[in-house]
Amino acid sequence: MNMPTHTKPWIQGAVVGAIALAIIGFSWGGWVTGGTAAKDSVAASHTAVVAALAPICVERFRSQPDAIVKADALLKTSTWERSSLIEKSGFATMPGSKLADSDVARACAEILAATPPKS
Repeated sequence: MNMPTHTKPWIQGAVVGAIALAIIGFSWGGWVTGGTAAKDSVAASHTAVVAALAPICVERFRSQPDAIVKADALLKTSTWERSSLIEKSGFATMPGSKLADSDVARACAEILAATPPKS
């Protein structure tokens, strides 16, 4: 088969260009695979759910009659045990759910520690 003399350099240029395009696109262009996009969307949706439910947990905690006493007890608890205290109290268990979400409990404890109720 006879090929024109310029065909081989064109093919080589196209292959090198495609490889360079892929490298630049995935490293600097922000391209991602479908699997990475799916993981990112699941993580983003979970973060959004936690951000929406944490204030509900805070309000439920603050609406109890002895909220100031319990908030003081929460602040006296070590930082890494606060979320488990919130989980055990049941405020991180949302209606319709049987289990508390540990991420909601952690976010709730962080909000409560940052803005304790005033007496």
